[in-house]
Amino acid sequence: MLLLRHAGQHLPLPVLFFLTLFALAGCGGGGSDSAGPGPQTANAGDPEAPAPTTPPAPEPEPDPQPEPVNLTWDAPYERPEEYPGTVDLPQQLITLRDGIRLSATVTLPADENGEPADGPFPVVATFTGYNQFLGAIGAADPYLVKRGYAYIIVDMRGTGASEGTWQAFSEVDHQDIGELLDYIDDQPWSNGTLGMNGASYMGITGLLAGAQRPDGVDAVFAIVPMGDAYRDIVFSGGQINAGFIPLWVALVTGLGIIPTPVGLENDEPGYYLNTLLDHLTGTLTEFPVPVVGGALIGDDNKYDNDFWRQRSPLEQIDKITAPTFVVGGLRDIFQRGEPLIYEGLKNNGTTSKLLIGPWEHLDGSSGAGLPADGVPALANIRLAWFDQYLKGMDTGAGDYPPVTQYYTGAERYITAEDWPHPQARAEVFYLHGKPGLPLFGEIRREAPTGDSRTSLLQTPVNGLCSASASQWTAGVLGLITPPCQAQNNVTELLEAVYTSEPMEEDMAINGPIGGQIWASTTALDSNIVVRVSVVDPNGLSRELSNGIQMASMSDFDATRSRFMNGKLVQPWHPFTAESQQPVGPLQPFRADVEVFPTSAVIPAGHRLRVSVGASDLPHGLSPLPDLLQGLLGLLTVYSTPAMPSRVNIPLVPADALQ
Repeated sequence: MLLLRHAGQHLPLPVLFFLTLFALAGCGGGGSDSAGPGPQTANAGDPEAPAPTTPPAPEPEPDPQPEPVNLTWDAPYERPEEYPGTVDLPQQLITLRDGIRLSATVTLPADENGEPADGPFPVVATFTGYNQFLGAIGAADPYLVKRGYAYIIVDMRGTGASEGTWQAFSEVDHQDIGELLDYIDDQPWSNGTLGMNGASYMGITGLLAGAQRPDGVDAVFAIVPMGDAYRDIVFSGGQINAGFIPLWVALVTGLGIIPTPVGLENDEPGYYLNTLLDHLTGTLTEFPVPVVGGALIGDDNKYDNDFWRQRSPLEQIDKITAPTFVVGGLRDIFQRGEPLIYEGLKNNGTTSKLLIGPWEHLDGSSGAGLPADGVPALANIRLAWFDQYLKGMDTGAGDYPPVTQYYTGAERYITAEDWPHPQARAEVFYLHGKPGLPLFGEIRREAPTGDSRTSLLQTPVNGLCSASASQWTAGVLGLITPPCQAQNNVTELLEAVYTSEPMEEDMAINGPIGGQIWASTTALDSNIVVRVSVVDPNGLSRELSNGIQMASMSDFDATRSRFMNGKLVQPWHPFTAESQQPVGPLQPFRADVEVFPTSAVIPAGHRLRVSVGASDLPHGLSPLPDLLQGLLGLLTVYSTPAMPSRVNIPLVPADALQ
C-alpha cells in the first residue's frame, strides 16, 4: 500500500492532496478437517485369562515428537549502520524483450562524501505501479541501504514513468518480472542475492517474482498482498467491488500522468509525452476500462476465468520457495487472502510467517501501532528477515512465531503454532427469527423446532454507513464518516438481526466463518450478506467480519472448501457460468456465504450478533443484468427444522490463547 510519511517534504500541495484522497494500492481454501478419534486399543482381557500361546508382537517404535515451536517474540533485532548515507543513481531505462523500457531507480550505500560505496551488495527490489519517482509511495528504504543493501525500484509496464500499457499482474507482467530479476542479477552492484519487498501492489509483485524465478529470489517480505484476485477483492461473492476498484484505477492512472525527469536524464525530452499517450491509450482500450466496464455490464469477466486466475498469487503459490514473511490486516481489503498465502506456502514446505494486525489497508501498509505486546516494528522484522536470508546472519528470524494475530476484544497480539488455531473447533449457532420483528431475532445453540420467517426489502444501497464501507474503500469512507466506521447499528436497521444472550465467559474466534442461510426471494435473484458482530452492554454493535454471496452463484466445490470437525467454515465457489443456477421466485434456496477470517474475543457480558441482509455497498454491487433481476424483491430468511439458517464459527478455548 502507499506510504505517505514525509510526502509533504517532496510534493506540492495539490499532488499531496491527490495522494491523500486516493491513498490506495492493490489490484490487487484448501480443505482442512480436524482429526477424528484415534484407533481404539483392544481390551487386554481378564488378568486370570490363560496366557497367549504366541509371543506378543513387539511394541512399535514411538513416533518422533515434533520440534517445539517458539511462540515468543524476542527483543527487536537491531544492528548499527554500516554506511553513513545513501545515493541515488540517475534514473535508468531497462529495455525488455519487445523494446518497451521500464523506469528504474537504484539507491546504493554512500560514504561520508555522498559517493557510492564499493559493492557488490545484496539487493532489495520493489516493483511498483505507483510512479517510483514520487518517493512517498515506493521509495527505497534508507534503513536497509545504510546497513549494506542495494535497493532498486521499478515502475511496471504502463505505470509511473515506464513505457507501454498497464497490464495489472497479467502474464506480460510475469514475463517482465522475470526479465527484471535477470537484469538485476547481472548488475555490478548486485552480489547475486535478492529479496522482494513492498506493500499491496508491491507485495503482490514480490510474490509473483518468487513464483517466476524460484531460484532467483532469496527472500520475500509481502505486506498486505492479494491472494485471489477474483474472490479477495474484485468480485467477492460474485459482486463487483464498487468501492476500491474505481479508486485504485484512478490512482494508478493519475500517478502515471505526473511528469518525471527520467526522459531528461536519458537525453529524451519527448519521453514523457510518448509514455503519457501509451498510458491513456491502454486505460481506454486494454485495462481497466474495457475489463472492469465489461464485467459491470455482464460480460465473461464477471466470472472467475483465466483472466483473474493468472493475476492471483495463490494460483502459483506452490512455485515460491523463498522464505516469505506475510503481513495482513483484520480489516484489510485482502483480509481473505493473506492467511491463505501463508497456509499455501507452509503446506508447500516453504519457510513462512504470518502477522495480522488490527488494520485497514493504509495502516497495515506501515504496520501502524507496532511495536506492541512484544511484537517489533516492521522495520526491525524486515531487517532481521533480510539479514537472515540474504546475508546469512543468525538473526533468529527463522524462529519467529509461525502466526501472530491481533484479537479484537482482547485488544492484543497473540501467537499460535498455525492458522487457523490448532485448537479451533467449529460450533453451530442457529438463527431464530421472530415474525414481524426482524431486529429482534435470537441466536441459540439449539436448532429451530418451529416455523419462523423474517422478510426484508432487497435494496442495493445498504451498507454505506458501516465498518464494511470503510474497509472496502481502504479507509477513505471511514475518514469521511468516522461514526459509521465504529458501529453497524444503522446498517442493521434494514437487515434481519439475530443476537445471543450475554456471554457467560469469554468466547474466542479464530478463522473463517461459514454462513448457511436458507432463504427465498420474490425476485429472480438476490444477494445474501452475513455480518458477524459483537454487541457491548450499551447496545453498540461492532462488526468483526462479513461476507457476501449472490444467490444464483451459491454452488460450491466441497473438495476445495474448508471443513472443520465436519462443519463447513469456508465454502469455495467456482463462480463460473456453468455453476450459476437460476433462482425462482419464492423457491427456497441455501446460500453458503464465506465470511472472511477474523480473530476476536467476545468478552463475558457482551453478545454475539449475526445480521443477514441483501446488500453491502460499496463492497459488492451486482453486474447490471443480475442487479436488475434482484431489484426491489422481498428476501425471506427461514428458521425452520427443515431449513435452519445458521453460522459455523471456529472457536478456540480462551485458555489456549498464549
